[in-house]
Amino acid sequence: MCGRFTLVTAPEKLMSRFHLQDIPFEWKPRYNIAPGQLIPAILADGGRRRIGQLRWGLVPSWARDEKIGSKMINARAETLREKPAFRRLVERKRCMIPADGFYEWKQMARGKQPMRITMRDGEPFAFAGLFDTWTAPDGHKLHTCTIITTRPNELVADIHDRMPVILRPEHESAWLDRERFDAEWLQSLLVPYDPQAMKAYPVSAMVGNPKNDRPECLEEAPWS
Repeated sequence: MCGRFTLVTAPEKLMSRFHLQDIPFEWKPRYNIAPGQLIPAILADGGRRRIGQLRWGLVPSWARDEKIGSKMINARAETLREKPAFRRLVERKRCMIPADGFYEWKQMARGKQPMRITMRDGEPFAFAGLFDTWTAPDGHKLHTCTIITTRPNELVADIHDRMPVILRPEHESAWLDRERFDAEWLQSLLVPYDPQAMKAYPVSAMVGNPKNDRPECLEEAPWS
């Protein structure tokens, strides 16, 4: 699964990397992003990309209440077209979640060691995501998302049995294009990222607590 990630990239660099015209909300570094929080997400309308905030944990439009969101922070790539919550979203409600690292926990002899996984060059990247809008009984609308996961690449396999789908830059525009729906081709994008382009290092156990959202979360720590 993917249950924690980071986004500390400067806003100017993020806008350049993802071809955004502006960021219409207060931007601040996020060192320990957790489910249930508002997270940046990129959508496209008429070919123009825009970034907004969605709550992490998908609440399908047909859900009885919003509590289901805590169980739907991730969507398995292998079964997207089989699950009622995701099947129709793949057609028209695809998004990207910008990040510059994510955390997973590696089982060690003395317990679990948190690891931060990034690109070797430190550049930001995009998770493949899906979004939906749920309307509460009082009319309030809740916009939520989920991060798609796949089998791990060789790097992540030593840490965890799943990893988030990281889109290759050349596939990002097609993933966002609501007018394009080739189920088989889109499915072919939901594969492990090149392990040679990534690295992993141990970090402090403080990342286990979402209240700890500070620079120290990114620092390399001794192996437990």
